[in-house]
Amino acid sequence: MLTACGATHLGRIRKVNQDAFVCSPDEGVFVVGDGMGGHSAGEVASRLAVDTICTFLSRTRDGDKVTWPFGIDPTLSFDGNRVATALKLANRRVFKASEAREDYLGMGTTALVALVNEGRVVFASVGDSRIYSFTQGSLTQLTEDDSWVAMLLAQGSIALSAVPQHPMRNVLTNVVGARDDLQCRVQERELVPFETLLLATDGLHRTLDEPTIERVLAADRPPDAVVQALMEQALERAAADNITCVIIRYER
Repeated sequence: MLTACGATHLGRIRKVNQDAFVCSPDEGVFVVGDGMGGHSAGEVASRLAVDTICTFLSRTRDGDKVTWPFGIDPTLSFDGNRVATALKLANRRVFKASEAREDYLGMGTTALVALVNEGRVVFASVGDSRIYSFTQGSLTQLTEDDSWVAMLLAQGSIALSAVPQHPMRNVLTNVVGARDDLQCRVQERELVPFETLLLATDGLHRTLDEPTIERVLAADRPPDAVVQALMEQALERAAADNITCVIIRYER
């Protein structure tokens, strides 16, 4: 059985919410976007990407007459190719929209996709929004940030303690809509019974450290209560960015 809940909030400082999400446990589709760009461009980018991804995943759910405009990756399952294609279609739509209007120029969005089907999850991330797994009392980050500081950390050029003050901590190396093509990593694995997945924009995971998130998830509460607790914790800590999180609970 799959239960889930999602929520989004402006945060304490921003005047516009540029996050967008879809939480559909009936279809097993969960998508989160964190837009960027001047004026309303970020809001447009995230909503356009999320809607495009969800539309493609819904249209191809039964596998009939699927068109693969970017080809097939033989290393991925059918659902893995659905997720990869959905992200590339979203990238193309956001990129074309940004070229069509001057005030949309340069807009983009992060994207998280989790597709759950028969106890198996296919997931992908573009940007610095994150997917976490919580099982047996332990929190694990499943995705890797597409950011400048993440690249420096992987190279061993900086210490983890230097990240919060690094002058390029907000620079992303990959987002949906920035270029006419998109490179993304799609992963697949079996879900563990009673596993919880958390999809979160940086407004949440930069405000709450992992031990705090872990403590909230460890409480025996349904997804809607967990989402509410995470949002309250982030707002109490004066979240400077928009906050979006989705909780997915898998019970075999």
